[in-house]
Amino acid sequence: MNIKELINSHFNKLSKSQKKVAAHVLDHPRQVALKSAQELGAEIQVSETTVIRFCYSLQLGGYTELQKIIREQLLNQESSLAAYRQSKVELQEGPHFLSQVMEQDRHMIAQTMAGIQEEEYDKAIERLSSAKTIYVLGMRSSFAAASWLSYALTLVRPDVRLIRPESEDVIQTVSGMDEDTVLVVISFHRYLKEPIHIAELAKKQQSFIVGISDSQIAPIHAIADVLFPVYSPNKSTLDATASLFSFMNAVVAGLIVEEKDGFEKRQERYRELNSDFLFTEGTEMK
Repeated sequence: MNIKELINSHFNKLSKSQKKVAAHVLDHPRQVALKSAQELGAEIQVSETTVIRFCYSLQLGGYTELQKIIREQLLNQESSLAAYRQSKVELQEGPHFLSQVMEQDRHMIAQTMAGIQEEEYDKAIERLSSAKTIYVLGMRSSFAAASWLSYALTLVRPDVRLIRPESEDVIQTVSGMDEDTVLVVISFHRYLKEPIHIAELAKKQQSFIVGISDSQIAPIHAIADVLFPVYSPNKSTLDATASLFSFMNAVVAGLIVEEKDGFEKRQERYRELNSDFLFTEGTEMK
């Protein structure tokens, strides 16, 4: 188990100060590999004791063991794409490659399910249902997921917008947000600064922030009202795709159940429109 998985598996049991240590460990592993517990504590303004207790909370023997894990990880560190490729090359050496790849996806979906708290999910669905407007934001590797989620949500309810910083005035968009709006931010490693800054501005407008990321202590965690960690064994967004879309599908499903009457009315209005010029015979809205 790498340090990211280790921290994620114990994150909910960490104290506020220990979570601060956890965030620093993931963001600055080289510092942890070189500095003493006392130096690390001074760097992030917590006590040396807090650093040591953080290690014990991860069920490690102490700070030395934490450093050992991080040093080994740094020595073996590869780019996310290289790690993804290597994991698939290893599968190719055995039989039934297709089944093995999809079995990995099923395992990661199960891990994602285990890491999400139902009360947080219910809270998010309630806020999405009652929101005046929903905004969805994701850039680069997260853009495809954000685009799909915004499209799917428009099938369920009105006033859903996909934010496109490259082609719109984001400040103007954020200025229209308030306590009756929800911003969904999809942010995966490598974490871009722009979505985080936009979320910070939206937060100042009292918008409710839903974060979807690959770690409970990703940068968006400091801003999000609810954060949903999508499991991935490494930093490759490709490996997180199945889990991410499965979770987003659960969000859409939850909203359909919550908005059942409104959804059926939207479907009925849709069917009443003459769309023969768009679709071949027998095609219906999915």
